[in-house]
Amino acid sequence: MPQNIQEQLNQFQQVQQQAQSIAMQKQTLTLQINESKKALDELSKTADDQDVYKTAGPLLIKTTKTDSEADLKDSIEMLEIRQKTIEKQEKRITGKLEELQKNLQEAMSQMKQ
Repeated sequence: MPQNIQEQLNQFQQVQQQAQSIAMQKQTLTLQINESKKALDELSKTADDQDVYKTAGPLLIKTTKTDSEADLKDSIEMLEIRQKTIEKQEKRITGKLEELQKNLQEAMSQMKQ
């Protein structure tokens, strides 16, 4: 196999691994967002004077419902911003993968001729 095709194939494999990593990150963020939204929903069902606890490492710390709601909303906002960034990276990587695949196919068909 010619050196240039081998290099293109290696580059394609590297970009493919990046795409897989980004997909995993996106999935993790989606799960975190869903968990945070569910926690916020459950928190909204509690009475204002009911005790609320949050985790801090291995500890449970007593806090207020208002503080917990604010923390969850901030967390969701940050996670959604990160998710948008990951989606942009995913689009960019997908485009690069398609381009590399096209180039590889062209190089392979020229090699056969």
